[in-house]
Amino acid sequence: MAALAACRLAAGEYAVLAGGGLLYADRHEAAGGSWRLYRGEGFIELPQELVIGFEPAPPSAEAPAEPPRPSPPPDPRSLIARAAARYGGEDFARLLDSVARVESAYRPDAVSPKGARGLMQLMPETARRLEADADDPAENVEAGARLLRDLLLKYLHDRDQVRLALAAYNAGPAAVERHGGAPPYRETLGYIERVLEHYRGGKLTRVASGGR
Repeated sequence: MAALAACRLAAGEYAVLAGGGLLYADRHEAAGGSWRLYRGEGFIELPQELVIGFEPAPPSAEAPAEPPRPSPPPDPRSLIARAAARYGGEDFARLLDSVARVESAYRPDAVSPKGARGLMQLMPETARRLEADADDPAENVEAGARLLRDLLLKYLHDRDQVRLALAAYNAGPAAVERHGGAPPYRETLGYIERVLEHYRGGKLTRVASGGR
C-alpha cells in the first residue's frame, strides 16, 4: 500500500473497495491503519484492508451528486405562535394553542373520520373558502387562525363570545344561528369544554383579537 501515496487530483479519485465498489473522494491520506478519504470540508476513515487501491477519476468526471437533504418539517408550535402573533394578542395565542391541542394534538397529518385535516382540522370546503391547502401545515394553521379570529370578531359583543366562536368553529356558524347559541350536540359541547380546560382551567370569558 506504500505506493498509494497521499495525492490530490484535479478531478478527484476513486477508492477501490475490497468488495468491488468505488467511493469518490477529493483526495486521501494515510492515518495509522486507516485511509482518510476527504470530500469537501469533511472526511471519512476506512480500515486500509477495505481499500485495495485508488484510481484517478477521469478529467471530465464530476463528484457524484449528494442526494438533496429534505427540509426539516415545520415545527407546529412555531406555526401556531406565528399565526397567533399575526391575528391576535397573548389571549388569542393561548386560545389558538388550546384549539390545536384539542383538534389534532398538534399532528399536521391528523385526519378526522369526517374528513377534517391537519393541525387546525379544516374541512375541505372550509379550506377552499379560505384559499388554503389543508395538507400544507403552514397554510392550514394560517387559515385556522384567521377563521378563529373572524369568529371571535363575529361574536365580539356577546357575553358568550368565546363559547360561540368555538361552537361555530366546531359545528359551523349556521348551527349556532339556528340554535340561538352553542348547538346542543354532544360532540360540540364536549369540544368547547376541552378547549376551555386547556385555557386557564376553563375560566376564560372573553378574548381580544386583532391583527390584520
